[in-house]
Amino acid sequence: MAEHEHHHPHRHGLRHLLRPHSHDTADKVDSALEASREGLRALWISLAGLGLTAAVQAVIVAMSGSVALLGDTVHNVADALTAVPLGIAFWLGRRAATRAYTYGFGRAEDLAGVVIVAVIAASAVVSAWFATERLLHPRAVDHLPWVLAAGVAGFAGNEIVARYRITVGRRIGSAALVADGLHARTDGFTSLAVVAAAGGAWLGWGWADPVVGIAITVAILFVLRDAGRQVYHRLMDRVDPGLVDHAEQHLREIDGVRDVSGLRLRWIGHSLHAEAGIVVDAGLTLLAAHEIAADAEHQLTHHVPRLSSAVVHVDPDSHPGDSHHQRLSHERRHRSPGVTTSG
Repeated sequence: MAEHEHHHPHRHGLRHLLRPHSHDTADKVDSALEASREGLRALWISLAGLGLTAAVQAVIVAMSGSVALLGDTVHNVADALTAVPLGIAFWLGRRAATRAYTYGFGRAEDLAGVVIVAVIAASAVVSAWFATERLLHPRAVDHLPWVLAAGVAGFAGNEIVARYRITVGRRIGSAALVADGLHARTDGFTSLAVVAAAGGAWLGWGWADPVVGIAITVAILFVLRDAGRQVYHRLMDRVDPGLVDHAEQHLREIDGVRDVSGLRLRWIGHSLHAEAGIVVDAGLTLLAAHEIAADAEHQLTHHVPRLSSAVVHVDPDSHPGDSHHQRLSHERRHRSPGVTTSG
């Protein structure tokens, strides 16, 4: 709390009842909009970079006939196109909540993650198809120096885009954007595999090009697994347990909070939302208990990264003489199955 809040707690509590944290809400909305703007900017810049890289590679594929380079180019095109559904999701996420969508439209970002996983899977199928066809029907690769140069360019372009997407994604808390960045990073390493294919063809190993194409497919499958796991975690509302511990610790340090009876965190898009239950002295007035709950909301939203909203429930301490562990044991015996307790 600010200093003036300690000097006039009842005045602040009455003011909060009449006008609850309007300035905090504005800050949260501004922060969410700024995060969406950053995400959109990262998407369009990386789309331009990957589009240019794929265009250069496509020209060299037409000249050389390299199936390894073709697989890498298809994957780069797919990676660039994932910016479209993610961009739409960021745009939707900026819309205000409605009576029908009371939590807003942040879930569109998680749905875009599903589309990204599907695109990665499709690029793996296309890459495997062309590589297998070339292994069964060998064909000489032409313009090897150009193929090698395209592989190096592909690695450089993808690595630059990957670093940018991952950095922005982690800063704004977007799992979909981080997954897309990891996808681009692996694309970079598959581009280096194209360099190996060109070297093998240069040495007269006709099988090198299709075999590397198959290796690229395997690499895409590993990316598919990692990206799928991240998107699955978001859809299932998984959060880092350390983040829950961090939030509980801050709640327990608030003056007037005797215990934390429950805490739930969930991601909606790139924003966290919390529901918490705190235990306070049963003898407090409604206004004093409300004051503590308001402080708990304030502390959570200011100390937990990417937390945009918190709902705090107040429970009276019905066993003021018990120890902390005795109270927890009593609460576990009488709590309904759906409520999480801290240990």
